[in-house]
Amino acid sequence: MNKLQLRRYAKLLARTGVNVKKGQWVIVQAELDQPEFVEMTVEELYRAGAGKVTVEWSHQPLVATHYKYQKQDLLEKFEKWELEKLELRTEELPAMLYIESADPDGLKGVDQEKFTAVRTSRTKVIKPYRDRMENKYQWCIAAVPSKAWAKKVFPDLMVNTAVEKLWDLILSSARADGPDPVREWHRHNDELAAKCDYLDRLKLVALEYKSKNGTDFRVGLIENSRFCGGGEETLAGAYFNPNIPSEEIFISPKAGDAEGIVYSTKPLSYQGELIEDFSVRFEGGKVVEVKAKKNQALLEKMISMDDGAKMLGEVALIAYDSPINNSGVLFYNTLFDENASCHLALGRGFNECLKGYEDMTNEECHQKGINDSLIHVDFMIGSEDLDIVGITKNGERVQIFKNGNWAF
Repeated sequence: MNKLQLRRYAKLLARTGVNVKKGQWVIVQAELDQPEFVEMTVEELYRAGAGKVTVEWSHQPLVATHYKYQKQDLLEKFEKWELEKLELRTEELPAMLYIESADPDGLKGVDQEKFTAVRTSRTKVIKPYRDRMENKYQWCIAAVPSKAWAKKVFPDLMVNTAVEKLWDLILSSARADGPDPVREWHRHNDELAAKCDYLDRLKLVALEYKSKNGTDFRVGLIENSRFCGGGEETLAGAYFNPNIPSEEIFISPKAGDAEGIVYSTKPLSYQGELIEDFSVRFEGGKVVEVKAKKNQALLEKMISMDDGAKMLGEVALIAYDSPINNSGVLFYNTLFDENASCHLALGRGFNECLKGYEDMTNEECHQKGINDSLIHVDFMIGSEDLDIVGITKNGERVQIFKNGNWAF
């Protein structure tokens, strides 16, 4: 892979992704797959003004080994230093850069009952710290290829060739394959912002989805909510891009206001396993039935994490004619596949989708209709014939999507 282009990608993550501020602490979380790129990114973070950069390494096979041999109570336990670390982050608010590269099947065979129980227990401890940090720090999720992930995407290629090809796709999907990715993202963010402005002016109260695959679904929106996309701002006014790549315009719907059925159009990678060919049916705003040809039990466990896991936290609009979908490649990674076409998310919603959220507490945002949960899991429902109609406050019907793409 061209090192100059990788350097440009690293610069994009530092200056447009987390958009590090002078003297700021940045934490990078990464697997062991691309240490040279991580080193490059750390240098770019310092060049962008970071005062301190900490790298936290992980290794998916070790996670599987821990779950195989450690007892559940030990896996659930938080050591004193871990809690002190969480407290320090809530006080210092470091920027967070997550560099993904995990094998989509890397936790296959792990005891899912044990895994879910441990994850639920630990998330309950982490959640109060996360709530205190919400909208107060910059963060960005991006990706690099691993050998296992590349072979999953390109099983017929030799490992090194597969890794190179996945690198090419990651960079093109992230709009980081040109001479100036930072400038390209300024333009892209402006385009997404224009779409948000148009949708906000419609004052929509609901969205209706229909597709020939059986999707027939209606979701209500919160009064005085807003569409978001591309870059976001912290409460202190620091601009950042939480996902690279990102093609979505999204909003948090009204918790408890959803009816109908939706069918997945891509597999869902969840807890290191794939859930495939599934449907989700809503009644009275909550999931009442899920079906899946593969890993239905895992899907059922996911929606049983808590009461909020059965309700929607996000609806996202992405053109079927998107760069990721047009690649013709299934990434088996939510960061990419969710940006191929429209998706929904079960679980936690986003306070920033409420106008004036900065003057509200978490509880007040939840009272307005923002869903709360331990999880936030995206799944794809976009198709080439998906139609979406918006219902305005005055009862007018406005075509938002026609045949999978924007209607305006």
